[in-house]
Amino acid sequence: MNGKQRHHATGRTEVTRYVPTRFDEPPDGPALVEIQLTETFSGDIEGVGTARVIQAAPKDGSATFVTIERVRGSAGGRRGTFLLQVTGTVVGKEMHAQWFVVPGSGTDELTGFRGEGGFTAQIGQQGSIWLDYEFE
Repeated sequence: MNGKQRHHATGRTEVTRYVPTRFDEPPDGPALVEIQLTETFSGDIEGVGTARVIQAAPKDGSATFVTIERVRGSAGGRRGTFLLQVTGTVVGKEMHAQWFVVPGSGTDELTGFRGEGGFTAQIGQQGSIWLDYEFE
């Protein structure tokens, strides 16, 4: 055993700012879209996330995306900031994503914060999140 205690966090996210900008639209392939996103986290993780999303959006309404998000708030009763690296898909109105805490990104009481998880959401509604985490 490594002596580290794993924790399982659950909660919700709600998007409060969503600004998409198409920056590459070829006539015969998926458009590339940058999305500036702000969301609130509630539950076992509390705070505000600021993200930049790069999305490949085919004309059928589906999408694939990658994101880096800074979360400012608390997790496990500790305050600070950390980065999430996210990959996901949109099919119909369903979003599914996996994420992990970028190693070394935790600040203040979240120094050494590590973990992985994800979220699911219906477009336009709150998302359900989870994160299995530990402190180094």
